[in-house]
Amino acid sequence: QVQLVESGGGLVQPGGSLRLSCAASGNIFSFNAMGWHRLVQGKERELVAAITKGGSTNYADSVKGRFTISRDTAKNTVYLQMNSLKPEDTAVYYCNARRTGWVQGQIKALDVWGQGTLVTVSS
Repeated sequence: QVQLVESGGGLVQPGGSLRLSCAASGNIFSFNAMGWHRLVQGKERELVAAITKGGSTNYADSVKGRFTISRDTAKNTVYLQMNSLKPEDTAVYYCNARRTGWVQGQIKALDVWGQGTLVTVSS
């Protein structure tokens, strides 16, 4: 059973950088994709960045050019490098691992979630 352990959150000044880590207890290639979501109070959880098993990446428009998702297969770890941080980036960030498959003619997803790590961008 894959478990995700996140680290790297904390307090940072606007314009600063943080790198979040998501360490999986199992082989990350047992999942089709991994990514990061964030949750802001009063808003719905949103996808921030994702990376597929094949290495393709996707980013939310709000973080393009500032955030980079990457992985270290040997360490079974996914990273989120966050640069030029803004106060609006303040949120709880969750790591996600997803396995997809066809069920009754439709694509279904099985998700594993980390516990979340708080990122606060403030002066």
